[in-house]
Amino acid sequence: MIGESIRQAVELLLTDGEVWSIILRSLQVSGLAVLFGCLLGIPLGVLVGIHRFRARGAVVAVINTGMALPPVVVGLFIFMLLSRSGPFGSLHLLYTKQAMVAAQLVLALPLILGITVSGIGAIPREVLDQARSLGASRWQTAMAALGEARPMLIVAVIAGFGRIIAEVGAVMIVGGNFHGDTQVMTTAIMEEVRKGNFSLALALGVILLTIAFSANGVMARLEQRAMAS
Repeated sequence: MIGESIRQAVELLLTDGEVWSIILRSLQVSGLAVLFGCLLGIPLGVLVGIHRFRARGAVVAVINTGMALPPVVVGLFIFMLLSRSGPFGSLHLLYTKQAMVAAQLVLALPLILGITVSGIGAIPREVLDQARSLGASRWQTAMAALGEARPMLIVAVIAGFGRIIAEVGAVMIVGGNFHGDTQVMTTAIMEEVRKGNFSLALALGVILLTIAFSANGVMARLEQRAMAS
């Protein structure tokens, strides 16, 4: 049975266009969520990492707590916001890819933000002090910090993507797993396993594992480079 399922999985990957549409949809949703997470998380992370202010410890604690947000709780929260009785119900975004992007953004943002803060915080203070002493503006100091922490910023992006590409609870709640529209790899795997269609589930699982291993491999190499430098 296992051998036959593997054979059929390989055949599906080579011939079935629907399988690849599910894969591309997953990459699209998670890619947009990470992009928005970077646009928000990296600038905020630089600000928190560079500046020393009274509530900084509390802010960092909130960010670290956000890294462990349960996906199903995030999905429930977004569902309540977008449902008909919710504050954004008039937008009719529930059970759309936009809702899925929003849910994954909430999951990815704390991770991107937290790693960025850590990366900026690891820069020797002398480097930033020297930039300021040479007359660098706040913008120039921030850009210098970004340059110094570039390997960790890439790690932040990859870690955020790795967290959400394999997530199932939030996208199932807000996306609904509709075929050809909001179905992604994780929700498709759940459905096919329930139906006993292990070949399709295995085909999608192989791709998902390949993406996860690739992301983790790149992240590990970048972390080693950052430590070596």
